[in-house]
Amino acid sequence: MIAVALAFLLSPELFHRHCASCHGDDARGTAKGPGLVANPRVAAQSTEELRSFLERGNTAAGMPAFADLSSADLISLTNYLRTLNPAASSHHKISPPKITWRDPQPGDWLTYDGNTSANRYSELKQITAANVSNLKLKWIFPTPYFGLETTPLAADGVLYLTAPNQVLALDTLTGAELWKYSRPQTPGLKGDAKLGTNRGVAILNEKVFFITDNAHLIALNRANGDLFWEVPMAEERQEYGGTMAPLIVDDKVIVGVAGADQGIRGFVAAFKASNGALAWRHWTIPLHGESGADTWKGSEPLVGGGSTWLTGSYDSVTGVLYWPTGNPFPDSDDHDRPGDNLYTDSILALNAKNGELLWHYQFTPHDVLDRDATEPPVLVDATYKGQPRKLLLHADRNGFFYVIDRTNGELLLAKPFLRRIDWASSIGANGRPVVVDPKGCPSDAANWSSTAFSPLTGLYYFLALEECVGEPVGYPEQTGQRFLRAIDIETGKIIWEVPQPGPARAKTWTGVLATAGGLIFYSKPNGGFDAVDQRTGQTLWHFPTNVRMKAPPITFSVGEDQYVVVAAGPNILCFAL
Repeated sequence: MIAVALAFLLSPELFHRHCASCHGDDARGTAKGPGLVANPRVAAQSTEELRSFLERGNTAAGMPAFADLSSADLISLTNYLRTLNPAASSHHKISPPKITWRDPQPGDWLTYDGNTSANRYSELKQITAANVSNLKLKWIFPTPYFGLETTPLAADGVLYLTAPNQVLALDTLTGAELWKYSRPQTPGLKGDAKLGTNRGVAILNEKVFFITDNAHLIALNRANGDLFWEVPMAEERQEYGGTMAPLIVDDKVIVGVAGADQGIRGFVAAFKASNGALAWRHWTIPLHGESGADTWKGSEPLVGGGSTWLTGSYDSVTGVLYWPTGNPFPDSDDHDRPGDNLYTDSILALNAKNGELLWHYQFTPHDVLDRDATEPPVLVDATYKGQPRKLLLHADRNGFFYVIDRTNGELLLAKPFLRRIDWASSIGANGRPVVVDPKGCPSDAANWSSTAFSPLTGLYYFLALEECVGEPVGYPEQTGQRFLRAIDIETGKIIWEVPQPGPARAKTWTGVLATAGGLIFYSKPNGGFDAVDQRTGQTLWHFPTNVRMKAPPITFSVGEDQYVVVAAGPNILCFAL
């Protein structure tokens, strides 16, 4: 008590001005905030950790950041809090016990698309067309953020999911929060990074990997959310943002960046999972003297775009990484960038060991309408037109569905998946579009949302926007109508489709999940979560979410029970039989 009283005599002013309204005049807590006297969590922190926490705050828990305080005031307030916890000066953190994580299980969902092929298809089949009507909501986990786009990962009975600059770990059976990592959103960002968009984490052994809104890669302790290390992904300051889920390849963390709409030089990079050291970096925009530079006829494209913000795919047999790239910059003003503008709107096949470019295919040369190729590059091994082939399937934003031999980049099929396309009449025998009107529609026929190929049917499933029909109505409403479509990969023919009710709205792309139970689960953009028959498209189950959807579903198992999880607005929903 003497130490506490002395603290108030020495330095009450800063605390009373900034903290007392929540924590109480005597620092013993109120309904708004916990007591800070003899608080074990305060006592457990070093002086620097405590000062850093005050500076960044914990806005998700109602704790404001004090970044506007001077360094002297931060130190003074830190020292004051330590006097309220006199044992802190002699406190030493006890290292957490080392946890041995089990080997991956068949029912886990261990990476963004469930596997490195980017094919959101699961072998789980407890839930089938015969019993899906019995699917029930098991739990809900609410967050303060309305526009979740996260894909949770599931392993060892824990779900790992993201919100703006936040990572959360939940119990898979109850939805109870196990731990949370949070930092304030970065001021001054632009685009989706400013909105707080984030699509998930990656896990490897004891670490969870997360990309912050300002394009830093961080590694967290999988057991408690403590920070292991943090590295900036970019070498120089540009309009870089972070929105994607990293991809684990062996002992490396593969990442990409957002920001081409504001002007960046895009790249794919690999960092060592052990310590965050850079292993390699592959630039998507070539500078003078580099391969592809001759496709930029104007000024040197120092900020030529080519974002890499969608998680790519990886063939573990051949060691090849496949990564989609975004639009050139400026996206509509092309007067200073004549040429094809490589390697924008492309698929890059990279040696995963060193980032070397093996081959590329450009879907929209000299893009003037923001037709990012950041749609899933799905890897499938299948008999194709009578021959066993290693395929890459891709439904592009430009309205064409592509089948590519992923061993060499050979184009095998390119067919429209829309009933009307104005910008190009076809894809020629040389693989280039036969352009009619460079600024003709569509510009958003497909998008980043997850897709799936089912070996049960040989069909490819995704959400499409028939954008070239109807009258423009103005942002955020989009022209046209959305459909869930199933395509025959050998012909490109639409086998069945499910129209989505209501107007299409920007930034409500969702995604699909196929399972060995013969089902397609998908989020209805305008509200709802459905299961349909893979072969016919018949709706077998519907859950009314009554909120716009922006995230794709996953499935996992615990014991013998299969679960399906999806983000709906600000909530995480978990279903099971």
